Amino acid sequence: MKYGFWLPIFGGWLRNVEDEKMPPTFDYAKQVIQSAEKWGYDTTLIAELYLNDIKGIDADSLEAWSTAAGLAAVTEKIEIMTAVRPGFHNPAVAAKMAANIDHISNGRFTLNVVSAWWEEEARQYGGAFTAHDERYDRTEEFLEVLKGMWQEETFSYQGKYYEVNNAKLAPKPVQKPFPRLYAGGESDRGKQAIVDSCDAYVMHGGTVDEIASKIAEMKVKREEAGQPAFQSFGMAAYIICRDTEEEALEEWKRITDVKDSAGYAGYQDFVSKSQLEQQVKRNDYSVSNRGLRPNLIGTPEQIAERIAAYEEAGLDLLLLQFSPQLEEMERFSKQVMPLVEEKRRQLLK
Repeated sequence: MKYGFWLPIFGGWLRNVEDEKMPPTFDYAKQVIQSAEKWGYDTTLIAELYLNDIKGIDADSLEAWSTAAGLAAVTEKIEIMTAVRPGFHNPAVAAKMAANIDHISNGRFTLNVVSAWWEEEARQYGGAFTAHDERYDRTEEFLEVLKGMWQEETFSYQGKYYEVNNAKLAPKPVQKPFPRLYAGGESDRGKQAIVDSCDAYVMHGGTVDEIASKIAEMKVKREEAGQPAFQSFGMAAYIICRDTEEEALEEWKRITDVKDSAGYAGYQDFVSKSQLEQQVKRNDYSVSNRGLRPNLIGTPEQIAERIAAYEEAGLDLLLLQFSPQLEEMERFSKQVMPLVEEKRRQLLK
């Protein structure tokens, strides 16, 4: 299992807790990622939203790509996975920026392709926001341009959404043929776009059975499309690790005490503008990305046991959320990671 974490660019992950002691500043993000390298984390995911989806649209948040470039220069080992939303970017320019950050990081930059869901944010920032399936049509064109710019000496493209004429991109990315493309989606149209155009599949939090079913489905779709196997299957999850199960459950109750707050500004757009496989209630939404659904809640031993079950189901990447970030990341690295590794060694005997 590889361990990743969501970079806390919004000031936290809890919509019902006003101050999580995780300031949305570059200095704090730098402290988190440099600590994560020491503690054995493999990946960080930097979400791309121009409005703060967790603490409310008037709250501070960091911009993803400039943050990624800054962190690439002050880290050495960790993968920096940054979201990209086609409706907000010129793909040729995005290809150039990504290649540059790949050089800054010496080949550690990857992309999480997101087709977007927040209509109000698109209105405020001038992003393209269309019907659900059309967003994936745009995404597929966007990725064709990215790949062409990264691989071809001179690249031209004429599509419905994008046009590129005899464009040159140098230097090319460090990674060959190009940086890994992650993506998540639950609709039939979204899954097909991921099967046809991306390298790895990432999922919202789900039960072991739900995740095993999704992995099996995507493996079949990939094989039927004549594509090579996905390079990775990842899942979002929120960690509550405590010395006793009772303490963990008390924390769960505290953070899911749903109350009206600015953090729910995007809730209706998320549930109505996406095509989701499971109904998302306000209780689920109180922690981002359905992070409580995997139930990685309890003692270190209980959490390690559940992680081992996900690994058995075919999951190889966890994209974790913590609050407060530094303290809980360190606890997880020292108390849970070694137990998972021990369980793996026991299975191999």
